[in-house]
Amino acid sequence: MQKYVFCPNNNYMRMIFLQFYSFINYYTYLCNSAIINLKYNNLFDMQRDTQIFDLIQKERERQTKGIELIASENFVSDQVMEAMGSVMTNKYAEGYPGKRYYGGCQVVDQSETIAIERAKKLYGACWANVQPHSGAQANMAVFLACMNAGDTFMGMDLNHGGHLSHGSPVNFSGLMYKVVGYQVKEETGTVDYDDMEKKALEFRPKIIIGGGSAYSRDWDWERMRAIADKIGAILMGDISHPSGLIAKGYLKPAVKYCHIVTTTTHKTLRGPRGGMILMGQDFDNPWGKTTPKGEIKKMSALLDSAVFPGTQGGPLEHVIAAKAVALGEALTDSYDQYIQQVMKNAKVMSEAFVNKGYKVISGGTDNHLMLIDLRTKFPELTGKEAENALVAADITVNKNMVPFDSRSAFKTSGLRVGTPAITTRGLKEGDMQVIVDMIDTVLCNPTDEAVRAKITGQVNEMMQNRPLFAW
Repeated sequence: MQKYVFCPNNNYMRMIFLQFYSFINYYTYLCNSAIINLKYNNLFDMQRDTQIFDLIQKERERQTKGIELIASENFVSDQVMEAMGSVMTNKYAEGYPGKRYYGGCQVVDQSETIAIERAKKLYGACWANVQPHSGAQANMAVFLACMNAGDTFMGMDLNHGGHLSHGSPVNFSGLMYKVVGYQVKEETGTVDYDDMEKKALEFRPKIIIGGGSAYSRDWDWERMRAIADKIGAILMGDISHPSGLIAKGYLKPAVKYCHIVTTTTHKTLRGPRGGMILMGQDFDNPWGKTTPKGEIKKMSALLDSAVFPGTQGGPLEHVIAAKAVALGEALTDSYDQYIQQVMKNAKVMSEAFVNKGYKVISGGTDNHLMLIDLRTKFPELTGKEAENALVAADITVNKNMVPFDSRSAFKTSGLRVGTPAITTRGLKEGDMQVIVDMIDTVLCNPTDEAVRAKITGQVNEMMQNRPLFAW
């Protein structure tokens, strides 16, 4: 029998109800846990690790009282967290559903299969692997399946908005392979696709990666696929940041144009920390790799093998269960409304920064984030100093290099800001101007403790009655 929970239509009453319902669930969980712990503590004399659980409580308080603007962070629902903390963590399940190396996998087989089917439905994919422990490991598996050590691939430069695993010299991607970077145009802050094509024809990379971690515009996947096809390259779309926006159709469909798509599950998708690999269409691998029987292997088979046993051992079945829950949530109308609000909030916030005299790279945003070059308004203020000043006021952001940065990655000239987490907490367009005003006040007085204390009070008051998960 399906369980129904009454929920009022009035937004304020709905928020109060959800807080109360969440509290009751959490209190019940604590009581049950206390009874179980008391029973087994007496039996085995196991002491509760108060040192760690005190820190967990402090982290909950930090998250609750502050404004979270890190673009890659979000807050999960109670049911996602419940799945992550479940007995699924006890099960070793090397292999794939129906083809495990251990017995007793009949239940986790069902859970992982549900996650796979929901991922395929959400993105319009024909195939999905939900086992990667992270986005970086999903990328590593694709590299292993498609390249040999020393081969050349192309990715967006890290200091132009790319990701560590797209060719940074300190990452496996830059250590094991030759990297050709592409950049944004200085005058527009948008990807220079003409230069990308020129470099692709010159260096003929085996993989071309689209996607980044600090790029606020949509990607021209169709143009990139045409470039890849010219040289016989694999087009890989890393959609980790805008994953939820793409899934709901508000940005161009990477799965339609890319040979292979990777994503995390914990940013705009609002699930547990982890990764996935997707394909819109399966195809024979272009390198002629065969099975022991001489049959050409499908690309899906190479990718499965690259995840396990290629780069990972046993999958995290508790995280996969939580991925399944989050994917189920993402298929709902409520999540669709949430994603729309994320984009509305980002647009209003970006405009508010511009109106305050800040330079937003590319002039705005199509997605959930924006990259701010501080040098226009505060030539002497580094991203590191700005981050520290804001964190001291309970506003969490992260320093970030900007295109053509004059500073190092340890100092930077920019900040990256995103709206997924504050939207999950229930903030709307009208709150964005207030937040930008508070940020501006701090950055105008970055060393003034009295100013920071005043803004901290305003931040805490603004967030005090808001649950971590309001949707």
